[in-house]
Amino acid sequence: MNWTPYLIAWICLGVATLGLALYRKFLTMKEDDLIHPEPWKAAEVARQEVAAQKFHAIDRYGETLTVVTVATGLALAIAYLYVLISHQS
Repeated sequence: MNWTPYLIAWICLGVATLGLALYRKFLTMKEDDLIHPEPWKAAEVARQEVAAQKFHAIDRYGETLTVVTVATGLALAIAYLYVLISHQS
């Protein structure tokens, strides 16, 4: 059995997961994480709320993509071991 296409797909999932993590890291480098209670900084608070919602969405996608990547890797490992054991018998 040729495992190359499955391995390439799994590697692409891993690269996408890593890319999303790096994207989030670069976005948060510009983040202003100070609390601005002053009324004259209401615009800054609004920008922080929008950024927080964006980070939350990215985190949800990242968690889902990580679970899919790990589950796919485990499924590939189990399938590989199954084929390996069944061909030795």
